[in-house]
Amino acid sequence: MVKTLKFSPDDRSRIAAAVHNAESATSGEIFAVFARRSDGYRFVSGFFALLLSLVLGLILSALLAVLGVALPAFAVEGAQAIGAAALLAAVWLWEDARMLFVPKRIAAERAHRQALAQFLAHGIHITAGRTGVLLYVSEAEHYAEVVADAAINEKVGEETWSEIVTTLTEAAREDRLAEGFVAAVEKTGVILTRHFPAGETNPNEIPDGIVEI
Repeated sequence: MVKTLKFSPDDRSRIAAAVHNAESATSGEIFAVFARRSDGYRFVSGFFALLLSLVLGLILSALLAVLGVALPAFAVEGAQAIGAAALLAAVWLWEDARMLFVPKRIAAERAHRQALAQFLAHGIHITAGRTGVLLYVSEAEHYAEVVADAAINEKVGEETWSEIVTTLTEAAREDRLAEGFVAAVEKTGVILTRHFPAGETNPNEIPDGIVEI
């Protein structure tokens, strides 16, 4: 079983406190989401597992021909069918095995899609000043993204968020993601304060903390 990242109650409290402190100096809103995976990948991984079994079957047939080994067609086809069934069963029943058969491009696309879905689901797009920011990490895909709302995108370029994405991905890889989220929140707060300082009234429009899905 692949080791999974976990947050203790103290970790969650530290992240919530970091969000609260960062937002105290800005009209912006920061929200954090951690996903175990961004998609079930059963059909995607099943397709590529089946494709792999077909390729391996062809390689086996070619190898037997080169070695001069003659086997009945039903034996080769039977072995291929058993291999395909075993691979399909593995990716269907064992979640950790699925990612082995998912192309990185598809994994990144699904993770990006889920990040946008979380941005909308938690109302980050309807803050008064359109100054919401989502910090999103998806463990299975080794993926992190910062999704910012319209007003922020007018002033902050995509390259600005790359350092924060790196902070999150490195922290996840080193099994210190809570620390990574705290650092990412603090850096995001500095950026938001620079462009969107807090006014006389500074309501908290989105709950502080981290959501795990």
